[in-house]
Amino acid sequence: MIAWYGMALDQAVVNRPVKAKLYSKIVDSVECTACSRYCRLKPGKTGFCGVRKNIDGDLYLLVYGLPAAINVDPIEKKPVLHMYPGARIFSLSTVGCSFACQYCQNYDISQRRTITGYHYDPEEIVEEALSMGCQGIAYTYNEPSIFMEYAHDIGVIARRHGLINIFVTNGFETPEAIDYARDFLDAATVDFKGNASDEFYRKYISVPSARPIFETLANLKSAGIHVEVTDLVVPEVGDRLEDARTMLERIMDILGEYVPISFLRFHPDYRMMDLPDTPVETLRKHHDLAVSMGFKYVYIGNVPGYGENTYCPNCGNLLIERFVFSSKVIGLDRNGRCKKCGYDPQIPLMKEKRADYIS
Repeated sequence: MIAWYGMALDQAVVNRPVKAKLYSKIVDSVECTACSRYCRLKPGKTGFCGVRKNIDGDLYLLVYGLPAAINVDPIEKKPVLHMYPGARIFSLSTVGCSFACQYCQNYDISQRRTITGYHYDPEEIVEEALSMGCQGIAYTYNEPSIFMEYAHDIGVIARRHGLINIFVTNGFETPEAIDYARDFLDAATVDFKGNASDEFYRKYISVPSARPIFETLANLKSAGIHVEVTDLVVPEVGDRLEDARTMLERIMDILGEYVPISFLRFHPDYRMMDLPDTPVETLRKHHDLAVSMGFKYVYIGNVPGYGENTYCPNCGNLLIERFVFSSKVIGLDRNGRCKKCGYDPQIPLMKEKRADYIS
């Protein structure tokens, strides 16, 4: 039975820890290499994420086989906008996180430090995804790099069955983690916060700098993994256009002008209930700034019916029409090219649905 997202975690079961892959031994401690915190842990100590622990001189993943949230989502919810439009994606998370975002909408699982979840072996996750007609699996809701070994084992099996694998990530992976993910990862949505301002990251996330995230972009690109970028624009405390420009310049240098970028509307939650929703005008200014800098695919997220569609960068033809988390392929032929000018935007289409597209 699927443990749908939102069920009470106090109904869950506890699993046995599984020895991790991403760590090294240093004198009388271990160094975790799953995320850029590189936590050094003496025996009995647990990392910042709450799920990776030194047990008798080795690092163990405490949440292996213990998803805390499972759901089926449209791929647009991740958001992944330039791969498999309209796909059903089997989404899962564990408890814990490498960030401590004060506005997290999933704080009940991401900031939970009790090891709990619903027992699902990797094979069972893939079986469930296939039985529900999904085209892929997303590791999301909390930070997937902290349960990388579990994601890896699921993903390798999923890929054998023709499913794609997606990370929705804060981008704090290490080079070691990205190298380990090569075996299975197809796409990653990297979520910046507050225009990548170090001040914002220190004050509201408990992270000293956003710098490692740009390194992750480069490592993902080098690994041949499809990358999309989002930026949560937080009003009053994380919405300065000068910060956005600096962030966008660095993204352009690393990924080029064709990377999809979405500016997301903030909604008050958790410990930041005193702020308003991000004004649409603020999001529009961020959108227009990115367009003026030469980015070809710029979107606005969490504002239904506004800034969601994909247009051909060559002729302006409407390629994909979206509303909230639904999409309709309008201007692409069965081979994924613009019907009007023949341009290839390199947006993979689901093979089983290509016959539905008008050539």
